[in-house]
Amino acid sequence: MVASIWHDASKTELLGMFARLDFVAASDSMLPVLRQALKAASVSDVTILIEGETGTGKQVLAHAIHQLDPKRSTFPFVTAHCSTINEALAESELFGHRRGAFTGAISQRSGLFQSADRGTLFLDEVNDLPLCVQPKLLDVLQRRAFRPLGSDSEGRVNTRIIAASNQPLQPLVIQNRFRSDLYYRLNVIRLRLPLLRERPDDLAALVSAFAKRHQDVYHPIASVEPDLLDFLRTQPFAGNVRELENAVVRMLFVKSQGTSLSLGDWFEQVCEEKTEDEQDLIGEAAQSLWQVISRGGLSYAHAIFELEQKVLAAALATGGRTRRDVAKRLRTNERTLYNMIRKHRLGGRPDARLSFPPSH
Repeated sequence: MVASIWHDASKTELLGMFARLDFVAASDSMLPVLRQALKAASVSDVTILIEGETGTGKQVLAHAIHQLDPKRSTFPFVTAHCSTINEALAESELFGHRRGAFTGAISQRSGLFQSADRGTLFLDEVNDLPLCVQPKLLDVLQRRAFRPLGSDSEGRVNTRIIAASNQPLQPLVIQNRFRSDLYYRLNVIRLRLPLLRERPDDLAALVSAFAKRHQDVYHPIASVEPDLLDFLRTQPFAGNVRELENAVVRMLFVKSQGTSLSLGDWFEQVCEEKTEDEQDLIGEAAQSLWQVISRGGLSYAHAIFELEQKVLAAALATGGRTRRDVAKRLRTNERTLYNMIRKHRLGGRPDARLSFPPSH
């Protein structure tokens, strides 16, 4: 089934297929990656290397490939967290051991390769695999056989290997931090997952999917407002998709009414993370503004209008050379900044004359 559709699946079919397996995408930039992943899934024994920064969804994609594999999908998907493998126990962790193989080996234990028999072994963060373990892994991949610690006999390996790295492996090979022969063995089919900020068209689908995923625990959401999506496109998201999901969960947690996520919900969850210094500065500003209002000189609306105008004027004066720079510093989008400039008649010039609406 998979083999017959990988080459001619439409965009809608392809995105829908992976969305049902929890890998959500909507942008055209993701289509080549998904087509390659679907094709790789149909070749059950080919080794796959997935590269991408932390939080881009490497494990989710690997699991989707496993589920689409017609030969292995009904067998286990096992994850080996290479960054946490202890050098002294690495062989036991991967290949298992016999009773008495070392101090503390009080019983026989199966390794991860055996646990993933006929299924998929996912080597997460393979770039952190200890150098002393790499030749042993290479030997297993080459000969499709392994020997548990303390055993005189070998076992056969019938496991697909999908490896993931949170940084490109080739520079690590050049730096002698990763074996070149193991790299070439893993790098049969290579998939690169782009950063979230490189795929802004995916934001709407991702936010909606995360809201739906957590709707049984938090506030149910029917829609996502455009102003929030415009703002999210300006964010760096160093933690990529994982960071976005955490932000959506926080928005759902603080939301008390309404069925749509808005920019206000974003700032509400951000307020939960203010540092003590930021809280003090905001408190001081609020006290100063209240003193002005309480003297009877300005109404509340007029005071807030003037404060927004002066903050905007300061941002235009020092926030950057272009409106895009200023919008980024204000953590908003260019359209919102443009509307604010028009509202306050600043003309985008740092030295523009400030003007206020008449008091009521």
